[in-house]
Amino acid sequence: MNIRIYQIDAFSARVFSGNPAAVCPLEEWLEDELLQSIACENNLSETAFFIPDGEEYGIRWFTPVTEVPLCGHATLASAFVVFNYLEPERTRVVFASASGPLTVLKDMDLISMDFPAKPPSPCACPPALLTGLGKKPLQVQCCENYLAVFASENDIVDLKPDFAMLKGLGLRGIIATAPGEDCDFVSRFFAPRFGINEDPATGSSHCTLTPYWSRILGKEKLRALQLSSRGGEIFCEDRGDRVLISGRAVEYMQGWISV
Repeated sequence: MNIRIYQIDAFSARVFSGNPAAVCPLEEWLEDELLQSIACENNLSETAFFIPDGEEYGIRWFTPVTEVPLCGHATLASAFVVFNYLEPERTRVVFASASGPLTVLKDMDLISMDFPAKPPSPCACPPALLTGLGKKPLQVQCCENYLAVFASENDIVDLKPDFAMLKGLGLRGIIATAPGEDCDFVSRFFAPRFGINEDPATGSSHCTLTPYWSRILGKEKLRALQLSSRGGEIFCEDRGDRVLISGRAVEYMQGWISV
């Protein structure tokens, strides 16, 4: 069996930056074990698979070790594939997912995703979080992830996480964030429990970051930078129970998987 594969760098307009995602369009769903094996072999933070679903598509996302209910950068990469290769006449696509229908729009080179908002609430700081980050945050909140808020951009850059310690935490991952110097806010995202020590540019974390910083800064539209080694630029808009997460993408590779 031959399966088409694209590798797309998401949340960047330049190759070798942003977050690389593998995208595999399918005619029908394959066995879960095969999907997970392909994602493991790709060894990227996410591999997206999608199939035709009427006039739209159904989508699933896999890390190298597990399926996840939502992934921003691989959704952006999948939409990039639809808009640029499969149906170039389209400027709108809806993906049916475990997190509900996800509408994605194309405006020139910017791709915008309508995702559910996941605002955080204050919570206690687990000792493993403090030890794992190696620096005490100003405050900790949580939703599906821990949100550790720091005072400055330099605090985020200087973090040297203990991933073995962070892996023991119960939630999906850890978002470290602070006000930005040349943008509204910055962040890094760690998810060792899901096989991703540090994600280069994360869409789903901005479902939480957007409502948090929108409230703190008193503005609905925000520009964010993810301060991984590859870096990522994310544009966010707070729409109440939804958030608009936007970015650019660029093709790195096309090929075939033989299984």
